[in-house]
Amino acid sequence: MPVQQREQTDQLQALPAQFQQPTGYFAATVKEILKQDDMTELGGGRFQDVKLKITSGVDSGKEITLRYGDTVNLDEGQLVHAGDRVIVVKTEQNAYYIADSYRLPEMFFAFLLFVGLVLYFGRLKGFMSLLGLGLSITVLLTLVVPLIVKGISPTLVVILGSFIITLAGMFLSHGFSRRTSVAVVSTLATLIIAIGLSVLFVYLVGLTGSGSEEAMYFKLDPNLAINLKGLLLGGIIIGTLGVLDDVTTAQVASVDEIRKANESLSARELYRRGISVGQEHIASVVNTLVLAYAGASLPLFLLITLPSAQPLWVTLNGEFIAQEVVRTLVGSMALILAVPISTYLASKYLVGKR
Repeated sequence: MPVQQREQTDQLQALPAQFQQPTGYFAATVKEILKQDDMTELGGGRFQDVKLKITSGVDSGKEITLRYGDTVNLDEGQLVHAGDRVIVVKTEQNAYYIADSYRLPEMFFAFLLFVGLVLYFGRLKGFMSLLGLGLSITVLLTLVVPLIVKGISPTLVVILGSFIITLAGMFLSHGFSRRTSVAVVSTLATLIIAIGLSVLFVYLVGLTGSGSEEAMYFKLDPNLAINLKGLLLGGIIIGTLGVLDDVTTAQVASVDEIRKANESLSARELYRRGISVGQEHIASVVNTLVLAYAGASLPLFLLITLPSAQPLWVTLNGEFIAQEVVRTLVGSMALILAVPISTYLASKYLVGKR
């Protein structure tokens, strides 16, 4: 072997397994913890010597021993125990390392439980809603994401996908009826307003879409030419659409049930009674939306409260926080507007139904 090639091979073998080129991914079970030590007091880290049995792929049945935590100091929650299932990566130098916990079976169980509850309590409506959910995911995975990866404007792609999801998904979930038609029109009308609000405030606030780790990854990958500002706009639109269906459908249904209880009501009176119900809906849904965004962005609240060399107003001004604030406020404004829009359309076009 030439001297230069041998030197390169020796350098590659000297690298920790995590920094070598992966050649395979396998599920494995922890058979035994051979050693566990904490060297933090001596300037080192916590690590484990682990015996594993590979349970998938071409190496299934093979038992290996490796050191876990040799390059990263493990915290208490990252330690593995006998019986745990993990994902191991095999490198080009036939070394192995633990990449992550193996969670798919538990996730699949949670999904089955979700489907069971929907079908048990929702019956046929629940089944149709699952079909609508499947359609929405299919549109996102087969239309929206591929077109964005190809470099087409994320905003335009998301708008197209949102209209398809609204039209097909709502009719599939709720059936073909005048009530559903009114809810669909209300959703589309509110969605158009939400798109305008998203564009307005993203540009007014001066957001670039680079305020997240995922955005930085897209910027560093030379093979991806993605408009980050458009991607941010698309995310806001999809997030808003996710709750618009609930608001418009429930509000139209409320107006229709009021009409059925007293078919002598005029459109004006029907709107007045419907908007009274809608005000309660606004109070609960807006709070729900804010809490949902807050739960997804809980690290932001920790970031605000942590001691920092910079003033609080500078932290709040950062794009990472600003884009979450805009996302929450635009979504909330769209939900508020959805109530009078859906109530008006329902009172106007359902009042004549006999």
